Amino acid sequence: MSSATHTANPGNASASTAGGQLRQAFAGIYPAIVLSVVVLVIWELVSRIFKLPQFVLPSPSAIGQMLLTRQASLSQAAWVTAEEILYGFLLSTVVGMLIAVCIARFERMGKAVYPLMVLFQNVPKIALAPLFILWFGYDLAPKILLIVVMAFFPVALNMLVGLQSADPNLVTLMRTVGASRTEILMRVQIPNSLPSLMSGIKIAITLSVIGAIVGEFAGASAGLGYLIQFASTQMETALVFAALIEISLLGMLFYYAIEFIEWKYISWAPKL
Repeated sequence: MSSATHTANPGNASASTAGGQLRQAFAGIYPAIVLSVVVLVIWELVSRIFKLPQFVLPSPSAIGQMLLTRQASLSQAAWVTAEEILYGFLLSTVVGMLIAVCIARFERMGKAVYPLMVLFQNVPKIALAPLFILWFGYDLAPKILLIVVMAFFPVALNMLVGLQSADPNLVTLMRTVGASRTEILMRVQIPNSLPSLMSGIKIAITLSVIGAIVGEFAGASAGLGYLIQFASTQMETALVFAALIEISLLGMLFYYAIEFIEWKYISWAPKL
C-alpha cells in the first residue's frame, strides 16, 4: 500500500506543477484579455450609439463578420505573405550571422564592414522598395530582399555583442593550450553568443513582417499588404481591419515559434 502511495505521489506532484504553470501563464495574460474585452465593448458601443459610417470606423462585430465571410481570400493572402516572411527572415538570419562571425573572426574586415553596416542601417528602407520592384519585378525576390535589408542588422549586432562578450579568462585559457582563433570562435564565442543571437532573431522576425507588408505596398499582386491596398480603394474598411488582424496573428505565430525554439534548445541560457 505504501509503495503504491509512493508511486502515485510523483504523478500528483507533476500534475500540480503543470496546473500551477497553467495558472501562472493565465495570470500573466489575464490583464491583457480583460483590457482587450473592455476596449472592444467600448468600441462597439461607440460605433452603435453614434452610428459611425462603416467606411470610417467599422464596429468589432462588422470586422468579425468580415473575418468569417472573407476568410478564404484572407487565408490565401496570409499564405503568400507568410511565405515572404519565412524566406526573408531565414535569409536575413543567415546573412546577419555570417556578418557577425566575419567581423569577430577577422579584425581588419570588422573595422571595414561595421561602419558601413551602421551607415546602411540608417538608410530609409521604405525608399528602397520601389527600386527593388524596378530591378527585380513584382515576384517574390524584391520582397525577400527588402526583408533582408530590414532584418539582418539586429541579428548581426546582437550576435556580435555575444561574440565579443565571451569570458576573457576562458579565451586566454584556450590560447594557452594552443587553440587557434577559429577554434576559440567555434568553442567559446559562438556558444556564448546564442542568448544574444536569439534576442536579435526575435527582433528580426517582427521587422520581417513589416518588410513583407512594405514590399507588398510598393508592388504586388497578392498578399495581405496588397489586400489592404485593394480594400482601401474600395472603401472596405472592415476588410482592412480584418487583414490587419491576420497580419498581427501571423506575426505572433512566427514570434512565439521562435520563443518555443529558444525554450526548447537554449533553455540553459539566461534571458536577456
